Amino acid sequence: MEENTTFNFKVYGDYALFTDPIMKIGGEKFTYPVPTYQALKGITESIYWKPTIQIYIDKVRVMNPIITEAKDIRVPKYNDMTKTDLSRYTYLKDVEYQVQAHFEFNQNRPDLAGDRNAKKHYAIMKRCIEKGGRRDIFLGTRECQGYVEPCKFGEGESFYDNSDDRLFGTMVHGIDYPDETGRDELGVRLWNVVMKQGVIEFPRPDDETLVRRSLHKLKAKQFSLSNIESVDALYTELLKEGDL
Repeated sequence: MEENTTFNFKVYGDYALFTDPIMKIGGEKFTYPVPTYQALKGITESIYWKPTIQIYIDKVRVMNPIITEAKDIRVPKYNDMTKTDLSRYTYLKDVEYQVQAHFEFNQNRPDLAGDRNAKKHYAIMKRCIEKGGRRDIFLGTRECQGYVEPCKFGEGESFYDNSDDRLFGTMVHGIDYPDETGRDELGVRLWNVVMKQGVIEFPRPDDETLVRRSLHKLKAKQFSLSNIESVDALYTELLKEGDL
């Protein structure tokens, strides 16, 4: 893809919960110290996404100090949904991240080849970032509202600009979906996270250094140009509304 498809944005909010799956046992949730690749991909897809394109997160810059706050949450009991119990959820507090990402056309979607117009997808993505996203932004979970704005990656001061490398150990990188991999299975990717002066650079989902585990068989959801809004139609609509 010769056209420029790289874009930047900042996302921020009062709280975030990027749940560590190991800590969910027993009904309580504990956040990872930093967002996962998959969480940032989900945020980006809430800004703008179509099945024609695949979002790739290149890197994230942690702007604020990593601070956690625990809250007692009233949740239904597992063995009796008519009753409630207290669980402790541990959130990240006062978060802000700069994100650099790009999109590529999904080569596993030859049925959507007619929707591959990089310039229009890019223009829509940029405008959606300026508008704060097409859908609500959540920082890991629905109760953590997020907000997005345009930014220049690397601008401003990060709390970790002059810090030593930080090793966060093994974390989830992301989920392998069949429509993105071409395989009829759902899988998970793991990796060892290192933050260098506030910046985490993500390997691509197809990087051979990632540890992979298959979860279960799954067929890709089918789309066609007849049941999705084409990029041409969306571009024209936004142009008429004065949003481009």
